[in-house]
Amino acid sequence: MNDRPVVVLTALNLEYQAVREKLTNLRVHTHREGTRFEIGYLAGKNCQVVLGLTGKGNQPAAVLAERAKAEFNPLVMLFVGVAGALRARIRLGDVVVATHVYAFHGGTSQDDGLKARPRVWEVSHAADQIARHVDRTGGWVHQLSEGASTPKVFFGPIAAGEIVLDSAISDQARWIKNSYNDALAIEMEAAGIAQAGHLNRSLPVIVVRGISDRADGTKHSTDRENWQPRAAANAATFAAVLIEELFREFNDDESGIARDYRGAGMNAIFNNNGGNGGVHIGIQAANVHELSRNNVSFGRTGEQDTADLTMQLTELKQLLDRLNAEQRLGNGIFLEAQHELNVVNDVLPARDEFAKNKALAALKKLYGLTMDVAEVAGRVLPVIEAVRGL
Repeated sequence: MNDRPVVVLTALNLEYQAVREKLTNLRVHTHREGTRFEIGYLAGKNCQVVLGLTGKGNQPAAVLAERAKAEFNPLVMLFVGVAGALRARIRLGDVVVATHVYAFHGGTSQDDGLKARPRVWEVSHAADQIARHVDRTGGWVHQLSEGASTPKVFFGPIAAGEIVLDSAISDQARWIKNSYNDALAIEMEAAGIAQAGHLNRSLPVIVVRGISDRADGTKHSTDRENWQPRAAANAATFAAVLIEELFREFNDDESGIARDYRGAGMNAIFNNNGGNGGVHIGIQAANVHELSRNNVSFGRTGEQDTADLTMQLTELKQLLDRLNAEQRLGNGIFLEAQHELNVVNDVLPARDEFAKNKALAALKKLYGLTMDVAEVAGRVLPVIEAVRGL
């Protein structure tokens, strides 16, 4: 079973609450910089979800998306909330799932006017296919509150900027219509989370928005009619069923590192016959061959002995200290690697799923920092497999 969670971010408290109502067994996790997340499970499902509140705007969304990625190493990241419709056929309460995200505030000012410099992020094919399947099968509508009208789901581009658009005739409205005329909805966070996903090895990002206004000057009226919480509830209901399907699709036991190599079609051989018994790592075109170091093999399964894991971590720390003393690691790399190893040592005694996930995330970051140093990489990989076996 895949032990990585799904992260769901929201901008508004009412959006957060709509998603939170879908979760059980919640507990607070406070990031070292003060950000509070809640970790729980979809009601009645073995699907772990991390929920966070970013506040309004693309910049805070990007920062907290990056923070959540580093902290939890999610399978996929969702942004769930409300938006304004840019098409008359889209009704209040309908749901829009982004196929593309436009950052519409980029441009260049010339003598003959402002020219668009579009930035666009496309949703991953697999994530888009899963979302469309959820819509086609239609089961998600049965999860809506009793008496609620049945919303439609639309797939298309979403425009994300730094303004609340509440006019169909303003300069900004004309700018969007002229430069991004296929956009279905407008909001203020999707570009930030899309950029964060792109910068993290194209982490899949899905944006799900319930329509709470028409972006045409009637927002005050629709807010007064309570459309924001209603639209947020629709988006959260669709997202909950989508998350279940995402877990079903991505639920495999494959090592993320091995998958990265297979996906890249790489032949990678690291060889170091120096001290400490030497290291030989072989990864070839869709097969992971034996990694040997003191009879520890890559791919080992079963319960790992705690003392053995402690010994491996101690040896890894000693190796980092020695290479740093020999000036074979840059000081910045050494300090970051030391920090990630400390994270592993701090959380593993808890021996629960969250501790395991956090330890794996730290070890994978450690591997990324030191993958060019075969002697270290050869020690990190078996530790990753040992932690996965806990």
